[in-house]
Amino acid sequence: MPPEAAGRARYAFEGIRAQIRDLQTENISHLAIRARELGDVIALWYGEGDMVTPAFIREAAKAAFDDGLTFYIPNMRGYGPLIEALADYQTRLHGRPIPIERTTVTPSGMQALYMALELIVDVGTNVIYVAPQWPNIHNAIHLIGGEPRPFPLEFRDGDWRLDLDKLFASCNARTRAIFLSTPSNPTGWTATKAEMEALLEFSRRTGIWIISDEVYGRLYFDGDVAPSILQIAEDGDRVMSVNTFSKAWAMTGWRVGWLTHPSGVADQLAAMTQYINSGTAGPIQAGAAAAIRQGESLVQEIKERVKTGLDLAYDRLGRINRVVLPAKPRGGMYAFFALEGESDSRRACTDILEKARVGLAPGYLFGSPADRFLRMCVFRSAEQIETALDRMVEALN
Repeated sequence: MPPEAAGRARYAFEGIRAQIRDLQTENISHLAIRARELGDVIALWYGEGDMVTPAFIREAAKAAFDDGLTFYIPNMRGYGPLIEALADYQTRLHGRPIPIERTTVTPSGMQALYMALELIVDVGTNVIYVAPQWPNIHNAIHLIGGEPRPFPLEFRDGDWRLDLDKLFASCNARTRAIFLSTPSNPTGWTATKAEMEALLEFSRRTGIWIISDEVYGRLYFDGDVAPSILQIAEDGDRVMSVNTFSKAWAMTGWRVGWLTHPSGVADQLAAMTQYINSGTAGPIQAGAAAAIRQGESLVQEIKERVKTGLDLAYDRLGRINRVVLPAKPRGGMYAFFALEGESDSRRACTDILEKARVGLAPGYLFGSPADRFLRMCVFRSAEQIETALDRMVEALN
């Protein structure tokens, strides 16, 4: 770039918000570039399956287009059939009334998360988040102007554990929320009902919000749904649950999610929706409504596919002496493991990519508690997982 142009670019850069200047996309681009050069790489680094969204969901969206659902949706919190379906679904799933007034549809689970934070986080306040954690959480808190403060799960006795007493002690007068993902991305750690009850009691006592990311709640192997804050919270509690259609309904590219919140903040979320994005596209919401109304067998199919992939990973990787496998996750779609004697997850992923032609996500992206771990998405066909594992076993041995 010529010096004059570089100077203009620098002048423009210095005019943006401080929170944006140091914002970077955290990804596996260096690995993806090398993968394109190598060819024949099985990419298991993204949190996405290999299943195309089923026809009944696609057809519902197509029908909405054909029926002329191409205008603004007047209710900023969602298309009537979808928010009605979500109210019925959540009430049935969690065993307590969760009416329409408690749900806001968003263009993606990430948008639901961002709106939840925007609703409550002021500049100068902080959010405690349980780590290892998807990097978007840290950066969303930072982007809004809050202070992201990671609180580490402890890896001991071969499993990830949450020390609630230490978590609560880490909060202070500036803490607006505790954020957790359950089941967790990337570890698969899942909060118990007792832990959820303790979090809710702490919130009621202190006024600190609980934001529970339950995106993987249906991909739970010990029951129909993972323990949820929605199973115990009352309408007036300072509790929000983030969810999406991406994972359990194979709809990552559709960009549609929802936020479950107290009814008392519904009007504010509707106003925020108007000024942030003016709502989610009607045909997308029509497809999501079909997913909720007709997709229970799909959820079970996806869960079984994930569980099969996880079982295969644990069986094969467990035979390699240098692989450190935590206790098998109770939910999620990832195997999260380390290599004995290797502390640099970026180097380990590069080595596996070069030798095995398998793409894994390095744990350092998820925070310091995960520096030495590697994340493998297992939401793939059994054949693809088996091929990837064959290659990894050969390379690691």
